[in-house]
Amino acid sequence: MLAAFVPIWALTAIGFLVGRTRVLGTGAVDVLGRFVFYVAMPAALLDRLTREPISGPAGRGIAAFVVATMLMGAVGFAAARWVFRRPLAEQTVAAMAAGYVNAGNLGIPVAVQVIGNASFIAVVLLVQTTILTPVILGALDFARAEHPSGRWRRLLTVPLRSPVLLACLGGVILGAAGVRLPGLLADVVSLLGAAAVPSALVALGLSLVRAEAADAEPRRPAEVALAVLLKSCVQPVVCFLVARFAFGLTGVDLLAAVLCSALPTAQNTFVYARTYGVDGTFARDAVVASTAVSMATLTVAATLLR
Repeated sequence: MLAAFVPIWALTAIGFLVGRTRVLGTGAVDVLGRFVFYVAMPAALLDRLTREPISGPAGRGIAAFVVATMLMGAVGFAAARWVFRRPLAEQTVAAMAAGYVNAGNLGIPVAVQVIGNASFIAVVLLVQTTILTPVILGALDFARAEHPSGRWRRLLTVPLRSPVLLACLGGVILGAAGVRLPGLLADVVSLLGAAAVPSALVALGLSLVRAEAADAEPRRPAEVALAVLLKSCVQPVVCFLVARFAFGLTGVDLLAAVLCSALPTAQNTFVYARTYGVDGTFARDAVVASTAVSMATLTVAATLLR
C-alpha cells in the first residue's frame, strides 16, 4: 500500500523542487493550476465516470463523509467564534479549513492511485461545489456587509461556472444512462485526462513553494494547529466510526470514505479568504500544514483499511 503513495508524494516533491528552482518561472503555478482546473481534470472525470458509472453503496459513504465534514466545520466555526473571538468572515474560513477537503488537486490522484477509480471523489466534488461552496460564499458575502449588483445571481451560478462540476454532472448522467463517448472523442478525452493527475500533483508542489515564501513566520499557530488536527486527524476517525458502525460499510467503500475525509484542507480556503478581504495567513498556513500532515494520515488510513 505504501507503494501506491510513492508516485503521489514524488510528483508533489518534484513540483516543490521545480518551484524552488523557478525553472518554470514565477507564474507557473497559476498557469498549470488553470490547465488542471479548466482542461485536464474535467477531461479525466468525464472519461472515468463514463467508463465507470457510480453504483453500489456510495450513498452511505457520502453520508458518512458529509457527517464528518459538517461536524468538523461546526467545531472549527465554534472555536473561531467563542475561543479565538474572530469575526464572522474568519469564523467561516476557520470552518472551511477544518472540514473542506482538497478533492480536486489531491483527491483525484489519491482516488485513482489507491482505489482505482474516481467515482466516489466525483460525488464529493459534486457535494462540495453544489452545496458547501454556495453556503460558504454566502456567509462571506454576508459578513462583508456589501450588496453588489447581481450578488445572488453570482452565488447561485457558482456551481455552473465550475468545469469540474459540469464534467462530474455530465459523466454521472452519461454513465448512469449507459452512454459512452464516441471512439475518437473518447480517445482524445482519455489522452487529455491522463495529464490531470501528474499535472495536479506538480501544481500542488508548486503552490506549497509560493505559500511558504509569502510569509516565513506563521501567525495564529494555535488556530492553525486546531484546524489541522480537526481536518487531518479527527475528521477521518469520525468518518470511519460513522461509516463502519452507523452505515455498516466495509472494504473499498469504507476505504474511499475515510481517504476522502483524510484529505488536507482545500486550497480554495486561501483563495476565498483573499477574495473576500480576509487575512489569508491563517488559511494559507492551514493548507500547507494539513497537506504535509496528510502525507502520513492518508498512508496510515490506506494501510490499515486496505
